[in-house]
Amino acid sequence: MTQDAGLETMQLFRDMARRAFEQEISPHFEAWEEAHLVPRELWRTLGEAGLLCPDVDEAYGGAGTSPHVTLALIEELSAMGFGGIASGYGIHSNIVAPYLSRHGTEAQKQQWLPRMVTGEAVGALAMTEPGAGSDVQAIRTNAVRDGDGWILNGSKIFITNGIHADLVIVAAITDPGKGAKGTSLFLVDAHLPGFEKSKKIEKIGQHSSDTAQLFFQDVRLPADALLGEENRGFVIMMEELPRERLGIAAQAVAAAEGALALTVDYVQERKAFGQTIGAFQNTRFKLADVKTEIALNRALYEQCADEYARGQLTADKAAMLKLASCEMQCSTVDDCLQLFGGYGYTAEYPISRFYTDARIQRIYGGSSEIMRELVARTMLGK
Repeated sequence: MTQDAGLETMQLFRDMARRAFEQEISPHFEAWEEAHLVPRELWRTLGEAGLLCPDVDEAYGGAGTSPHVTLALIEELSAMGFGGIASGYGIHSNIVAPYLSRHGTEAQKQQWLPRMVTGEAVGALAMTEPGAGSDVQAIRTNAVRDGDGWILNGSKIFITNGIHADLVIVAAITDPGKGAKGTSLFLVDAHLPGFEKSKKIEKIGQHSSDTAQLFFQDVRLPADALLGEENRGFVIMMEELPRERLGIAAQAVAAAEGALALTVDYVQERKAFGQTIGAFQNTRFKLADVKTEIALNRALYEQCADEYARGQLTADKAAMLKLASCEMQCSTVDDCLQLFGGYGYTAEYPISRFYTDARIQRIYGGSSEIMRELVARTMLGK
């Protein structure tokens, strides 16, 4: 495929996605935000439209695209101001599906991927615990062998898609005392006995992203629930983190672009002291700075996306990308909100949602502080 043909295909996906999102999400989004939950049917709707897991291989029902298409759909949701839905979509299509595609057995792929593509099964990733956030080596959830299967016990917190999830990839200790080297990953059917979900966790932003605490009490897992090799869960997580952080950067850059577009429109309409706000030098300079910051981060993001597609994106560069893009998102959206004055602080204006949705970006997927430490280690060692 030529570069021009690739760009044309990408634009077709973007156009199709935006039309679908405008039709299926926009009319209902405010109600979903108020309910702090999207309806389960939305996943099937997106699946029927061919918008879930597009880079899953065609053998499992996907479109077999490059990862760029999945990232582009995350961008479209984010730019339209659907931050909570973008996060849930990213977990499902950009994280859980690739975990399965890259590390699952043929039987595991056949069992779950076609259903994820259609939206029949919603995916979630369960690593964070009440006492183990960015420090995944502090995990306490454990799985003990029982015959040819496993017994899972423990809990996870802040799990995106936790309420609607049918499949949860769970990180658990399988060799106590060895920390990261004793961690394994399991494909857990959320409908198994002993698996319980809390009511949704209320957050200050991303309200339409369902977030739950999960509990496992003597959940009996079959032998084939193990994802990858036993005690290599931490290695798999480290291999997959660059893509997770790439998806978060897609949200950051596109959401900042969406916030800027809203602001440019507003300052050309709103008047103060006999002229539009956009006529003031402070406004013009501020918007110029915001556009420049976004452009710089988009350049790094697109470079990293290309490297990931070639299998060349390193963990430290992905950490730099997440750090830079999420810090940029929060600062530029804050600058944009300021230009709305008091209206920017009201729920009536979408810029306020861009602001509250942005704040979590500096925390999940590895906090900004952890990103700085990861980058520093590549220069200074431990």
